[in-house]
Amino acid sequence: MEVVQGSQALEKPPGRSVLTVGNFDGLHLGHQSIMQTVTARAAALEGLAAAYTFEPHPRRVLRPEQSPKLLTTIEQKLELFEAAGLDLVIVEPFDLAFAKLPAERFVRDILHGRIGPSEVYVGYDFRYGRDREGSMRTLTELGPHLGFSVTIIPEVKLGDRDVNSTRIRELLGEGRVGEAASLLGRPYTVRGTVAEGDRRGRTIGFPTLNLASENEILPARGVYAGALRFLDEGAHAGESFSIVTNVGKRPTFKADDPVLAEAHVLDFSADVYGRRIELTFEHHLRDEQRFESVEALREQIAKDVARGRELLGAPR
Repeated sequence: MEVVQGSQALEKPPGRSVLTVGNFDGLHLGHQSIMQTVTARAAALEGLAAAYTFEPHPRRVLRPEQSPKLLTTIEQKLELFEAAGLDLVIVEPFDLAFAKLPAERFVRDILHGRIGPSEVYVGYDFRYGRDREGSMRTLTELGPHLGFSVTIIPEVKLGDRDVNSTRIRELLGEGRVGEAASLLGRPYTVRGTVAEGDRRGRTIGFPTLNLASENEILPARGVYAGALRFLDEGAHAGESFSIVTNVGKRPTFKADDPVLAEAHVLDFSADVYGRRIELTFEHHLRDEQRFESVEALREQIAKDVARGRELLGAPR
């Protein structure tokens, strides 16, 4: 998959392409429905399957106080695009100057002039141009005059609920990681570097890896079962290990600790400080709680690990 930093970097339109446009935070089932349509149409036309997205998220620039925390980093989003089968992704730097571009000029100069798609597919709520003045009507009227068709993809539902990024954020905020995974089409993941901690876990028999998270969202405070994957080129690169992760402030030890993600890796022992890892949150085991003694905490962690093994199918 080719990644182009800004539409101005295209020397010429990339030939016959089927394009989708949007922010695509989370690349959830709704977004995946669009990607499936785009890749299928591109294959039928023997053209390129392409996406045009923005970095940073437009709300970060236009209304930072209302900007949502994002489900995916740009690195994760690009990997998900590639996994969806796209051939080309154009990442447009979004700033105040770009935000002032009138809707019609955006369609004429950017979509048509620089990218030149044969077909465009967008979600039902896509807005664009200065003050979000561009509507579906503008796009569907201008597109055919400029030589590309426009198709609006309806919202995807799972059961009787809409699939959207806002709903997924709400579920993660409630610790309902299984339901969030059903909307994402995969478990929720966060990435970061293993940071030096105070080594409290070692003293009670359950050493943990402290994550310096690159993601903006951690699930609600509590204990979860999932997996750890090493992302860099060191030992165990690409391997996955079962984990039980605590997200919280460690109230048994210190009430004013920051919220951290600490993963106890099952059947693993190695010095991995500074390594880059990814954690998945697959099962919610319990909410965060304070224990009256370290021994009571140790006993509960042992139960958490046993339950995590059971849910993950990890050997005892």
